[in-house]
Amino acid sequence: MLIGEAARSPPAHEDRPPIAGYGPRRFLRGDRSERAEREMARHERDPPKRVLSEGLTTSRPHPLERSWTFWFDSPTAKSSQAAWGSLIRPIYTCATIEEFWSVYNNLHRPSKLVVGADLHCFKNEVEPKWEDPVCADGGKWTVTFSRGNSDTSWLYTLLAMVGEQFNHGEEICGAVVSVRARQEKIALWTRNASDEAAQMSIGRQWKEFTDYSQSTGFMFHEDAKKFDRAAKDRYTV
Repeated sequence: MLIGEAARSPPAHEDRPPIAGYGPRRFLRGDRSERAEREMARHERDPPKRVLSEGLTTSRPHPLERSWTFWFDSPTAKSSQAAWGSLIRPIYTCATIEEFWSVYNNLHRPSKLVVGADLHCFKNEVEPKWEDPVCADGGKWTVTFSRGNSDTSWLYTLLAMVGEQFNHGEEICGAVVSVRARQEKIALWTRNASDEAAQMSIGRQWKEFTDYSQSTGFMFHEDAKKFDRAAKDRYTV
């Protein structure tokens, strides 16, 4: 199901996704034809009032292939002595395209979040913690941005996940955007760090989906727990 084509038109927002109504599969797969560029520019200039493709109606919801849960880690609560991860709280679980856009359009973009905040989106019933059984043997790809510049890549990361764009989608656990004083980071968590072929495929596709041109590295959760800040990336693309 193509989210941008099937979703009900989201509420008006100054940061309305430029790909709404365009069909993210073609865009995320890197089709940057002249015609596609013109259509993208048109949607940015004059966003469509309705993002339904021909033949679809608003009378019924459009289910996602799987449900996804948004989580938030409060920076205020982090000032306490509570154990890391114990303060993460679920926000909402999205089972349909309409629910996804409704939640997305009512959450702050990363550029508007306070310093110290972490916003997660993970497969339903997978908690964004190293200790979760699904995540325990995994790792993460990480991309870094200067403050205020991760909004678009965060959206494209979400669309790639919930739209099942990755060839190794079964490996995806979820993603988190972390806002810090000088930078913003997006991390894409996967479940089987030792499967190098799958991880390299995911890393390459993620860079393509987000138009990220710099090098990005993959770190095993096991290494991060053992070596903390001294941990090194195992794979790079």
